[in-house]
Amino acid sequence: MVKRSFFAALACSLLLASCGSLWGIPGPLTYAPTVMIVAPQDSTETSTPFQPLGVTPPVPPTLPPTATLPLATPSVPPSGTASLWISPAVPDALRLSAQAYDLPLVSAPEDATVQLDINLQSSIQNPQSVWIYALVAPFPTVADGVSADELRRAWTDELAGPFAGQLLWMTESTLAAFGALWGEPGPGSVRIAPTDQLLDATWGEEPAWGIIPFESLEPRWKVLAVDGQSPIHIDFDPSNYPLVATFNLQPATFNLPTTNRELSKLTTLIMTGVTALVRATAFRMEQRGVTYPARDIGDLLRSADLTHISNEVAFAKGCPYPDPNQPTLIFCSDPRYIALLEDVGTDIVELTGNHFQDHGSEATLYTLELYKQRGWQYYGGGADLQDATKAITLAHNGNKLAFIGCNPAGPPGAWATDSRPGAAPCDYGWMHKEITRLRSEGYLPIITFQYFEYYTPIPTDQQITTFRGMAEAGALIVSGSQAHLPQAMELYAGAFIHYGLGNLFFDQMDTPVTGTRREFIDRHVFYNGKYISTELLTAMLEDYARPRPMTETEREQFLQDIFSASGW
Repeated sequence: MVKRSFFAALACSLLLASCGSLWGIPGPLTYAPTVMIVAPQDSTETSTPFQPLGVTPPVPPTLPPTATLPLATPSVPPSGTASLWISPAVPDALRLSAQAYDLPLVSAPEDATVQLDINLQSSIQNPQSVWIYALVAPFPTVADGVSADELRRAWTDELAGPFAGQLLWMTESTLAAFGALWGEPGPGSVRIAPTDQLLDATWGEEPAWGIIPFESLEPRWKVLAVDGQSPIHIDFDPSNYPLVATFNLQPATFNLPTTNRELSKLTTLIMTGVTALVRATAFRMEQRGVTYPARDIGDLLRSADLTHISNEVAFAKGCPYPDPNQPTLIFCSDPRYIALLEDVGTDIVELTGNHFQDHGSEATLYTLELYKQRGWQYYGGGADLQDATKAITLAHNGNKLAFIGCNPAGPPGAWATDSRPGAAPCDYGWMHKEITRLRSEGYLPIITFQYFEYYTPIPTDQQITTFRGMAEAGALIVSGSQAHLPQAMELYAGAFIHYGLGNLFFDQMDTPVTGTRREFIDRHVFYNGKYISTELLTAMLEDYARPRPMTETEREQFLQDIFSASGW
């Protein structure tokens, strides 16, 4: 159950200020402007609080059973007939590739004219197939990785420390492969489950790790790095990774896949929360340089193939010099600040924000032109209603992605019309049909919202219904771009739903640090036309403008808090 009591004290303790919607929010909310003590550049700043006063998640879906593959036939083909023996260590996908050649299967290697087996001979320089495996755990796992030594000691049941007694789940073929490479596992260290039952088995036995072939990844798994190497990363180096097995066909009478992981089929997408280059954030940019906010996380944002920014505020010629204590909630950004979005490698801009029209249509249209000049695609807002509501589509490494976004919160003056630019209002029925159309054309739909703002990690029943509706229609990622305080998440109907990521570049330096300073940056991974994984990256806001990666202690507490709020 999504826990509504866990953060009750937190929601009541926060003080209010944001770029938030003042329209259509259930319940009384009062706002106060940001108060920032401006000190000389080399002195130490202190912050004044300015924060708001103040479902049962589904059972994770079971994957459809995987067909049982015959390991061998009981009889030996007649003399002179080509026959194939496949080692029990061969993974299912490679086995199917070999079986496609329709050679008769035999049960013993000595009876075969062709053998497909794991490669244990270092003298073989060019193995026919290099198979990458992943160390995985149920998605709501706090640990991010282990050393190769810890993994090997878990295999031999000699692991001490925080992972002592860790179970390793896998299929029979994976056990056969790593048993051949590493020797027999220690007593009680490994558990076996069929492919179609492995995920549910580990979720029922937390804490638990699994070892699976890369092609078996899906979003309910969390991929754990080993010695800092993860196969879902672009910079993955298999030569420094222990979960690799090589397979050879002797003699090499037909072709097999050279590997199960090709970089040319991988796409990573980073999605972020609120960006508003105004008020104290903009003031810091004027003091310390336009790209100052990205000093500590710029490399991370640039590391993805595609980077999404939800920029809520239009650039306006003649925008006033930023006031960190600005009393109004009418915002604009100096056009020079677009250099920050360039610096972080922006590819896709979301325009669902309720401040997109604050400085009128001229600024909005000017902002759209700036994005077009840079070749950035935008969605969720536009030059008119048709432009604002259109889905954008793109393809990268064979992965076809589509984005749709809308703003249900208003105000009405922020919405695009047939004759006025602005954010896209929501037409849920149309969005559901559009998701169905996009899926039928091979696109992977990603839906984002500028939803009503709540300073609690617990989504409302209405929010849950709206977000889940998109998943039920076929969206694979449903993401809330409105939240200044990060919200819960769930895996539902085959989709990853994150109700709110929190801020990216915005000036909310709250007290305590369990509120708006904490940020999610979600990195989604696609492979060969499928959505396979999500990484939760975390940051802490400093100096009203500059997110930095969380410390290990901060990250552990943050994940525990949000996983608890998510009902995990």
